[in-house]
Amino acid sequence: MTESLWPSEAAVETRPEDSEANVEENVAGEEAVQEPRALTVTVNDFAGLEERVMRAVTLVKQERQARAAAEERAERAESALGEQVPRIEQMQSELTALRAERDQVKTRVERLLQQLDALEL
Repeated sequence: MTESLWPSEAAVETRPEDSEANVEENVAGEEAVQEPRALTVTVNDFAGLEERVMRAVTLVKQERQARAAAEERAERAESALGEQVPRIEQMQSELTALRAERDQVKTRVERLLQQLDALEL
């Protein structure tokens, strides 16, 4: 006769440690080992965390407003600078013309002084 490697259901012995309560304890123990323990947070801890989050939110809002204001000021400054560029170019060309005129006047005055020196001799 050949014996089976697997015991039949009738041949399975029941042991007292296999009782339903022990099985539940073993399963619960395995779950405790497998599952990470829950982090307990007290009401005070939660209130403190909530306060810090609210301060962070307020700070972020203030920084965003400050950034928007700074960007607006920068845009106005760039616009004002853009308006001044033609004026600056005009003033530079006037300065160049005035320097040329000054050189001409200087040359004429030097010539007149030379003529006056020639008369005194």
